[in-house]
Amino acid sequence: MIIIMAGGRSSRMGQEKPVLKVGDKPMLLRVYGETEKVEETFVALSKNTPRTKELCIREGIPFTETPGRGYVEDIAFLLREFGPFISVSADLPFLKASDVMALKNAFDGKTSLTGVLPLNLVPQDLRPVVYRGYAIVGLNAVGSEGERFFELSNPLLALNVNTPEELKLANRIARLVGR
Repeated sequence: MIIIMAGGRSSRMGQEKPVLKVGDKPMLLRVYGETEKVEETFVALSKNTPRTKELCIREGIPFTETPGRGYVEDIAFLLREFGPFISVSADLPFLKASDVMALKNAFDGKTSLTGVLPLNLVPQDLRPVVYRGYAIVGLNAVGSEGERFFELSNPLLALNVNTPEELKLANRIARLVGR
């Protein structure tokens, strides 16, 4: 099962990120289109994302609602409700089905996998969250027995759209790559 995390407050962006367009398509629809190629997918919403809920209803995308108290709390809630799953952030506009499939194939259903990129793959203009020498990306497997890193190879996973500047960059990239 794949769950797209789309219930955050989007405080740095100032508006709901999942409905913002990259390349003339809402980020949520870009992510959903890729994850659906891999496995059954639904969206995790909260009271923080009413416009995202409207988009899901309009597009016929299945969703569930979380308490919306924060990312960690929502992940724990979803794990209790649904068991192990693949988690994808709604603000990864250049996610590919092959990225999700690689993580899915490595997931044993128990040990959580944190998607990371080696820093030498991160494009120079991007400033991702770095931890233990890796860029942390918004693609993870959520289990209940420990955790390890899982290296991915798509450099554009380092672009997690959190600010207006990153949205502008994502739109420039979308024009360049025709996506």
